[in-house]
Amino acid sequence: MIKKIITFSLLILSNSFAQDLRPVRDNIGFCWDYNEMKNFISYLDSIYENPEFEKENLIAAISVHDDYLYAGKVYYPLFKLINAKEVIIFGVTHGTVRKELNPPTDVLIFDEYKAWKGIYNDVKISPLRDIIKSKLNKKYFVINNKAHEIEHSIEALIPFLQFYNPEVKITPIMVTQMSMENVEKISRDLSLIISDYIKTNKLKLGKDIFILMSNDANHYGEDFNNSPYGLDLSAHQKATEQDKEIINNYLVGILNKTKIQGLASEIIPDDKNEKAIPLWCGRYPIIFGLITLMNINDHLNLGRIKGRLFNYSDTFSEKVLPFKKSSMGLTAPFSLKHWVGFFTLGFYLE
Repeated sequence: MIKKIITFSLLILSNSFAQDLRPVRDNIGFCWDYNEMKNFISYLDSIYENPEFEKENLIAAISVHDDYLYAGKVYYPLFKLINAKEVIIFGVTHGTVRKELNPPTDVLIFDEYKAWKGIYNDVKISPLRDIIKSKLNKKYFVINNKAHEIEHSIEALIPFLQFYNPEVKITPIMVTQMSMENVEKISRDLSLIISDYIKTNKLKLGKDIFILMSNDANHYGEDFNNSPYGLDLSAHQKATEQDKEIINNYLVGILNKTKIQGLASEIIPDDKNEKAIPLWCGRYPIIFGLITLMNINDHLNLGRIKGRLFNYSDTFSEKVLPFKKSSMGLTAPFSLKHWVGFFTLGFYLE
């Protein structure tokens, strides 16, 4: 009887701890061991040839979330610049989540985990998350641990974040499909809460608190039902050039709401738009995150924001990094019939 009681008590404790810690979704595409991550960063140090980027005045960024063996060189130049004490991460609500949970639209999704799994210790949640939940209009968000548990777009950023800043805290926010009207409404209220938090705690945007938007660019090929240019090398060139043109037109240079609206018209499907729309999975986190960033900047009166592209590539161009003795693998193939674009881009105060 005593043995049964002990076993039952341990089961309760185990379930309690399981709810406290958000488990890893993808242990194939991403790295969850500190020593391996250290070796991977050293490897990237040795092969990275692009110019260095400035850390000063970097306040926000867009990050890739694809497999590390595909996109390691694209993650690398961004995350070595981020050492803020806490990071707000706007993540995707991928199709896998939508199919399994049938999540609502026009809301943000929060979790209740006390910490997320990291590469050598657990990543704590910023108090900002609960402040937002207590102050934001309840119709603007839902709380769903399961949604966060089966979504990979936020966790992909954590090993890189924590490697460079072991004590980083995060505020994970999934963004659902959202009309521009609701983007404006929810972002307006959220940005006030975040701005008040920054002012109250005497934080500096960029140095103490950072904003990340998770995104992979065009998903091209038969598997995505997306091949408007065909399936050959010429099609690959046209589609990647389309990605780069969108990035250069709307994200590089001085950021303003007109450019954000232009970006939305390029990446968010519209029945009235007959152009080929590239399948950026992070289209809603990017638009929502950028509007929120602009609003916060207005509240804090910081000045102009300028976007700078760090790196763009895709799975077909990159192939697989020849990083040896790795536990990491690939979660999807690459070919002219199935490839994904991705990039990292930083936003600086001028």
